[in-house]
Amino acid sequence: MISIAGQGCNLATQMPLEASWPLFDLDRHFDLGCILNSEAIDAVQPAAVGDLSWHHAGCWECDLNDNRLKWSGGVYDIFGLPRDAVVSREECTAFYSEGSRTMMERLRAHAIRHQCGFTLDAEINAAIGGKRWIRLIAAPVCEGGRAVRLHGLKIIIS
Repeated sequence: MISIAGQGCNLATQMPLEASWPLFDLDRHFDLGCILNSEAIDAVQPAAVGDLSWHHAGCWECDLNDNRLKWSGGVYDIFGLPRDAVVSREECTAFYSEGSRTMMERLRAHAIRHQCGFTLDAEINAAIGGKRWIRLIAAPVCEGGRAVRLHGLKIIIS
């Protein structure tokens, strides 16, 4: 276990060591990104995959300047939203259960501040009803020595 405390936090949060990883280890933690690009994922429609089976995945990106989200079709399917919906980051995070949202926000802040990636299994409440678990894989895109975007994969795991 490692202890990560954000600026202004009174309590350190214990996380498994594998939850956060350095960018030089990107290939090890992000190899699904080489296999599952958004064009390949979007070519498989939900009906062909089944009722949002555990195989379903999607690519996402968040611009850190304005928190604007870009999602492949698979992410919309995971959250049970129409593929043409405009979703704000605030609306997206509301789908996460309280504990998962808290952990995601802490890991996100750490990833941005320390320019490292993270992996998190999180519980969400889909717009179409029902709870499901997803694996969130995230890595920052850095320019000029600072993180400007986060991008990654979301995969249904149960």
